[in-house]
Amino acid sequence: MGIFGRKSDDTTEAGAGADLAALTGDYTIDPAHSTLGFVARHAMVTNVKGSFQEFEGTLHLDGSDPAKSTASLDIQMASITTGSPDRDGHLKSADFFKTDEFPTMTFRSTKAEALGDEDYRITGDLTILGVTKPVTIDLEFNGAAKDPFGNERVGFEGKAEIKRSDWGVTWNAALETGGVLVSDKIKLNFDISAIKNA
Repeated sequence: MGIFGRKSDDTTEAGAGADLAALTGDYTIDPAHSTLGFVARHAMVTNVKGSFQEFEGTLHLDGSDPAKSTASLDIQMASITTGSPDRDGHLKSADFFKTDEFPTMTFRSTKAEALGDEDYRITGDLTILGVTKPVTIDLEFNGAAKDPFGNERVGFEGKAEIKRSDWGVTWNAALETGGVLVSDKIKLNFDISAIKNA
């Protein structure tokens, strides 16, 4: 059952050979080694990828009861980057995220589940533009290791899909050939490294 479900006498290795049950505890997400990304369809023909550069978050992992595992994340919306300064400026504007008025996007978990093997699912409340809606994230546990500085780390990859219109992000432009400039469906991608608190 992976990190959340194995008994303490399980000797299965994860990462640098850690006892998975021993990973129970509180963790701080390491922004320098984590990525919060997204993908949007542009002009119906290509994908535009972006990410947020400034964020902080915490995890609580429970090795005996997965339902008690939690996650919390705060993202600075003005740190959005897509590789185009003009596009980034538009995304920060009143057409999209209104970052002056709503500087932070937050996620607070409400439910955690072990799906088997190293797969998990976490459900929580995502708040954008002051609107809070539930979102479900599928996670894969990538392992655990002690880094050269003595930090105990865990890693997860995650993905989710949302409709931006559910949070009131509705700006768009029609194309002459039909369709719209920006897709409503947004794919979210997470690559998380978290350090166990001392």
